[in-house]
Amino acid sequence: MANLSKINVLMCGTGEYTTGWTGSGASKSDKKIGVVGLTLFDLRRLGKVDKLGMAGVNGGKFPAIREHLDKNIGGVYKDMDLTFDEYPKGGKVDPEAYKEAIDSMSKGDAVIIFTPDPTHYAITMYAIERGIHVLVTKPAVQLLSHHNELIAAAKKYGVVCMVEHHKRFDPAYSDARAKAESLGEFNFFSAWMSQPKSQLETFRAWAGKDSDISYYLSSHHIDICCWMLQDKAIPTRVVASAATGIATSEPYNCVPQTEDTITLLVDWESTTSSKHKGTGVYTASWTAPLKAGVHSAQHWYYMGEKGDITVDQAHRGYDVTVDDTGKTWYNPFYMKYSPSESGHFDGQRGYGYVSIEKFIDAARSVNAGHTKVEDYDKHGLPTIANTVLTTAILHAGRISLDEKRPVGIKKNGEEWILE
Repeated sequence: MANLSKINVLMCGTGEYTTGWTGSGASKSDKKIGVVGLTLFDLRRLGKVDKLGMAGVNGGKFPAIREHLDKNIGGVYKDMDLTFDEYPKGGKVDPEAYKEAIDSMSKGDAVIIFTPDPTHYAITMYAIERGIHVLVTKPAVQLLSHHNELIAAAKKYGVVCMVEHHKRFDPAYSDARAKAESLGEFNFFSAWMSQPKSQLETFRAWAGKDSDISYYLSSHHIDICCWMLQDKAIPTRVVASAATGIATSEPYNCVPQTEDTITLLVDWESTTSSKHKGTGVYTASWTAPLKAGVHSAQHWYYMGEKGDITVDQAHRGYDVTVDDTGKTWYNPFYMKYSPSESGHFDGQRGYGYVSIEKFIDAARSVNAGHTKVEDYDKHGLPTIANTVLTTAILHAGRISLDEKRPVGIKKNGEEWILE
């Protein structure tokens, strides 16, 4: 990769995942200095990235963001160039500042999108139509029709479009997927993922209005299941159920339609055996206890024809107990924030970092003509084409909740549709 040209990257979204800065100050989660910005600053240090930009809605936040980055990244790691162009400029408020930012870019540049779920489609399409490579956070989009349109657009304009499903790069999940290959036909999958109620304070501005906990959290494990079952089984029917009452009460006071916990029950059919059908159960909650010792509780169980797999990624045999705060289970495999012995950033092996680097490497390789966009659909990477069934299941789940009915999934020609 050393002979490939550096790539310019725009970060769309200035919040917790990009910078570690929220509207009320530094994040209290496990992403206190962010993921996207930190990774890109380090990739620039390593010679893969050149100019950086950051687009938000409220330009008035940038002075505080820059101060936060200077203190917590520049003041901690050696040789970090934290310069970036900001949009909107001059402290203005502009929900469409991303357009000015993308218009200033060139074909072959890249955009990484971490914005509220309803904005993903418009920003992604705007970038793709201008020949810009895109990495968009999960859920890619909320509507299956939008996902199908993005697949077609990425192909038409010849750009890499990936979804930031970083759990595919978790070494335990990746290895488990490989082990599942030898377990025969699929039978059952059960997944749980939750975050503490304090997240509702961070997400109050959009929770229940713009998206739900299934889109936000279950998208991780639904994608893992779809990835494990790629070319082995297809989803055919979704029924959703929800628990309510906590998010809408004191002290969180989310809008009345906000669910606490959502479960999707999905029927799967084997693509190679008419006898075999399977069941997937995917549950996500943002009303977990406040002092559970983990920020994201996450575990799943897979049973195949010839064996099963159990993965617990909340308790990894690594816990720390402090007098004031009690016991905490840490996840150093996601992002390692402690510096190296030389004082540099040392988290290049974390799967949060790897997920972004894989995209950057793919975009640079395509720009150089070493690979083609369609090559990445064959590599098991979370391309927009390879993640369509995740969106189909999530969208079907939302319809099932809203309309109180089962929703079918089927293929119509080359496209997946809902019934």
